[in-house]
Amino acid sequence: MKRETILVIGANGQIGTALLPRLQDSFGLNNVIAADLRRPQSEHGPFELLDATKPDALTEVVRRHRVTQIYHLAAVLSAKGESDPLWAWNLNMQTALNVLEVARLHKVKKVFIPSSIAAFGDHAPKYETPQNAFLDPSTVYGISKVATENWSLYYHNRYGLDVRSLRYPGVISYQSMPGGGTTDYAVSIFHEAVQGHSFECFLADDTRLPMIYMDDALRATLELMEAPQSQISVRTSYNLAGMSFTPAELTAAIQTYFPDFVTRYKPDFRQAIADSWPKTIDDSVARQDWGWKPAFDLARMTHDMITNLTAVYQPLVSIH
Repeated sequence: MKRETILVIGANGQIGTALLPRLQDSFGLNNVIAADLRRPQSEHGPFELLDATKPDALTEVVRRHRVTQIYHLAAVLSAKGESDPLWAWNLNMQTALNVLEVARLHKVKKVFIPSSIAAFGDHAPKYETPQNAFLDPSTVYGISKVATENWSLYYHNRYGLDVRSLRYPGVISYQSMPGGGTTDYAVSIFHEAVQGHSFECFLADDTRLPMIYMDDALRATLELMEAPQSQISVRTSYNLAGMSFTPAELTAAIQTYFPDFVTRYKPDFRQAIADSWPKTIDDSVARQDWGWKPAFDLARMTHDMITNLTAVYQPLVSIH
């Protein structure tokens, strides 16, 4: 068992919900501290009510638990952030800066703050978007992620803080419900299909976006955090890729299990956000530096999602 004390901020979110058990397996149940603004429905291990916009509250938790690693997962996502841009900017940036500064002052050994494909904008190549593409995001979420990437690099160069990051594509999982992202259709669609419902998609049928299955996203995160510092060449955020598909292709994959499943397309304001993002990602730097390689393609991901959600919604479901 590794001797570390891990603080996971935003533990109730999509990534945090799935990451906590992995960290508990590696570091021990009592050595992983979950933190969020609200208590989860069920607690398994230590939990702290924490508003990370308040540096004194964050400092108190870090000192009391003698935290050695922080995973900062709290953020307002792309579509939700557009409803109140200043609120989203203030929350995303204040929490990130608090984490970096508290980690510096209290000698936290490692910090993980994820970025996103939302960091890219219209001037990045849409296909095989490279690691060092120009970043001109179209959403306040993306702007805050670019700023956080640069602050992370600054804290590493100025203070030697070991900050690591991944630009997550759309993350697909069965462990939690969608949280307000533009790629969230690819989670909602499975819940509707498994319950025998049709699905109304807020993106056009041919909108190709980069995605990753949760198992791969978690493995990439843990592999990055375990890699020796000598293998980390990117201190802003690593490009990460799993698979790329359109809503029509995802619908066809689901129809192999539910032949009568129907998707109807009604694009809304999120279409413009999706159109500004890459369609495929070049993650060759992550592959070269620390051996990243995805395990899930569209077919395998679809099978795993339907299998797990069928267990959740039984006895309502009959798979063909």
